[in-house]
Amino acid sequence: MTVPEAIPAATLILFREREGGPPQLLITQRAAGMAFAGGALVFPGGRIDPEDRVRAAQHPHLPLDDAAARIAAIRETVEEVGFDFGLSVHDLTPFARWLPKHRQARNFDTLFYLARVPADAPEPEADGGETVRAFWATAADVLAMCDRGEAEIIFPTRRNLERLALFGSFDEAVEHALAHPIVPITPYPEERGDGPWLCIPEGLGYPVTAEKWTSVTRG
Repeated sequence: MTVPEAIPAATLILFREREGGPPQLLITQRAAGMAFAGGALVFPGGRIDPEDRVRAAQHPHLPLDDAAARIAAIRETVEEVGFDFGLSVHDLTPFARWLPKHRQARNFDTLFYLARVPADAPEPEADGGETVRAFWATAADVLAMCDRGEAEIIFPTRRNLERLALFGSFDEAVEHALAHPIVPITPYPEERGDGPWLCIPEGLGYPVTAEKWTSVTRG
């Protein structure tokens, strides 16, 4: 069985920094009926549309695909939470690129970007369509919610949250991102003594690079 062709997509990881604690991230929950990651907590984002590529031509200083992805990440965030944070393509820092290769599901070639909004950025509102919930929370808090069974996240989101939980500020996250290559991350199965695991390559900035197959939630 062939692997379906990957759909270009982009995701925006928004930071809201407040005194006295780690930065909060903008988290959304997808509607349960969605074909991809239905019911799961995710960062806002979605497909890169043809119109995004047309608008990308207005930014000749950036590679076309990169500019289109940045535009899509901002557009999708605005659509999903109903608020324009006033971001431009220049405010985004590349963080990661994930390219799962499922044989029986749709695949997305997703570029992840970091951006910061003011400390007084408002509470988001879910669009009620694709997104049924939106809120600010620290990476550690979201992981704890999922570990308690209060929410669900798919494999790439968990790995990215674990990485984001390392940072005490947006600047730390940007420094870390710039110190690691942006290459496609394709999870792969590995048989170990205690059974199958799903893994990602080492050296890309992720503190956890493997999870038991039986506990993995895939989109």
